[in-house]
Formats: sequence, structure tokens, C-alpha cells
Amino acid sequence: MSTTPPAPAPAAQPPQRAAATPPAREHRYDIDLIRLLCSVGVIVCHTGSAFVNTVGRTASHGPGAYWAGLTADSAGRFAVPLFFAIAGWAVLVGAPPKDGSRMRRRVVRIAVPLAVWTALYLAWGRLRGTNEDPVGELALDAVFASVRPAYHLWYLYAYLPVIMLLAFVVLVRAGKRPWGLGAVLLVLAAAPSLFGDLAEATGRELPRFGWAFGPYQLIYAVLGALLIAAPAGTFGLRRLPWLLLAAAGLAGVVAYQHEVHYAIPYAHVLVALFSCGVLLALHGLRVPERLRPGLTRLSDASFGAYLVHVLVLGALTDAFVRADLTGPAAAALVVAVAAATTALSFAAALLWGRLGASRVLG
Repeated sequence: MSTTPPAPAPAAQPPQRAAATPPAREHRYDIDLIRLLCSVGVIVCHTGSAFVNTVGRTASHGPGAYWAGLTADSAGRFAVPLFFAIAGWAVLVGAPPKDGSRMRRRVVRIAVPLAVWTALYLAWGRLRGTNEDPVGELALDAVFASVRPAYHLWYLYAYLPVIMLLAFVVLVRAGKRPWGLGAVLLVLAAAPSLFGDLAEATGRELPRFGWAFGPYQLIYAVLGALLIAAPAGTFGLRRLPWLLLAAAGLAGVVAYQHEVHYAIPYAHVLVALFSCGVLLALHGLRVPERLRPGLTRLSDASFGAYLVHVLVLGALTDAFVRADLTGPAAAALVVAVAAATTALSFAAALLWGRLGASRVLG
């Protein structure tokens, strides 16, 4: 009787390896610290500006208020360049967008609070009687990037085009085809000249189109990303040289704003040196673990504090700032007003964050 030989045993399959997952990116607490200091720096700068404007930007009209204000104004001039540097790092290195939809969500997170706070500042100005034009006209101008009466919002009208351009480059290099983002950028590029042509053809005055950025802002974003992304220790272990550079830059900014022109352009080399010194002095700084949770919460609240602080600052300076302050009194008042504005602004941002309103109020 014949028998069928047994079928050969199947070859042993090599064990399958689990799909490799990229290592989790380490949180940069030094960037949280820089972002927080930039928010405070903006508040200090605007506080000083209020004092300088109270005396008509002229030292002889009130030397105490003038010098206290000019020093505070100058001390915060590093903040805007470093905000652009952090924005560039976030898009190019820290959290590059993976597709156009994620970039759209990022834009919406900025644009919604921008619209809400524009409306709130217009309403506040009408309540106080400080609006220069009717609310309807100001609101229409704001759609095209007017910053009246919320002068500090100019940054966001430049910030959004900067991050959209950088994201477009990142997505194209990744092999994506972000047609929608490219179309928006094309509109932003063509709109200023188109508005000019329409105004000339119709003989009507059209709103200024301000959704744009200057070359210096893009340069701060790209070079800032390069510096921030460098490994810790790249610029040496000693921070004193960078602190000295920052101090020298600050002294130069004070001198320039008094002797040459107020306010100094952010594109000025003295502002760049000041900002570079601050950034490199804090680059890679190790934050103690016990301080990290609080630092992260404050850093997350910094956008909301930035949006609301002009409202708080205006109320305080209107109540307390005078041209006839003595030097010591003006210096003390600058510190007090800046500290109170910072505390109230961050407290408000933390409060509406706990209430779940950050998507609307920042």
C-alpha cells in the first residue's frame, strides 16, 4: 500500500519588527522662557512708549518721564525680532506642517483671536471716545490690515504671511502640492498694487492693504530658526559674552532713539545685535524641573496677554502718567505700570484659558 509523503513543514518566518517610530521631540523649555520674556518685553516697550508720548517725545517737556520711558521702550526692543525668530523655528524645525490642512488650522488659531480683539478694541475706543473715525470705517480698514486703534496688532498682519510663506516652502520640499496656500500667497503679493490701480481708476480712496511682511521680518524668522535649532553649547558654555552684547546693543538703542530717531526701526543693526545677545544668552538654558510646569502655563498664556495688554495699559497710563514727574518717581512708575499690566494681562489670559475660551481670545 502506497503512502503519500508528508508535506514539508513551512519555512519559519522571521519575526516581524515593529514599525520604527521617530523619537519624541524634547520640549524646549528655553524657548518657553524666551517667548515669555518677549511678551513681557513688549509690555515694557509699550509702557515706555506711553511715557515718551506723554511728553511729546521731547526731553525738555518732562525729562523724568522722557528718560524713564525711553529706557523702558528701548529695553523691550528685542521682543519683536525674537517673536519672529520663534515663529520661524516653529514652522521650519519645531513643528513643521505636514499638510495644508494643518497649516490652515494654525492660521485660524491666530486669525480668530485677531478678529475678536480687533472688534473689542474698536468697541473700547468707541466707549472711551478715542476712535479717530466711525467704527464701521475702522472695521473695514481692519479687514485690510489697519491697526487702529489696536496698534500692537500690526505684528500679526506680518506674522501670518511670514509663517504661510515658510510653510509653503516646507510643504513643497516635502513633495506636497499646497495649491491653496500658494494661491493665498499670490493674492497677498498682488493685492497692494491691485488696490493702487483700482484707486487710481475709480478715483476713490481705498483702504491700505497691509497683509505683508518686510524683508527684515523674514530674515529674523529664518536666521532665528537657524540659531534656535543649533544644539546646546554651540555658542559656548559661557553666557557672559552674550549678555555683554545685549547690554551694548541696549545702550546703542537708547542712544539712537534719543539722538537720531524715535522710534528705532526693528531692522536696525543695533536692534539686531541686542536681540542676538538676548537670544544667545538664553539659548539652551536649562530650566529647573520644579519651574517647568509654571513656565509652560505662562508661555501658553503669553499670546492672550499680548492681545489684551494694550487695553490694560491704556487705562493705567491715562490714570497715572503725567509730564511733570520727577526722575525717581517716573522710574518707579514705569516699573509699577509695567508690572501691573503684566500681572493683569497674564491673569486674564490664564482665566479665560481655564474657562476654555483660548480659541476665541488667544
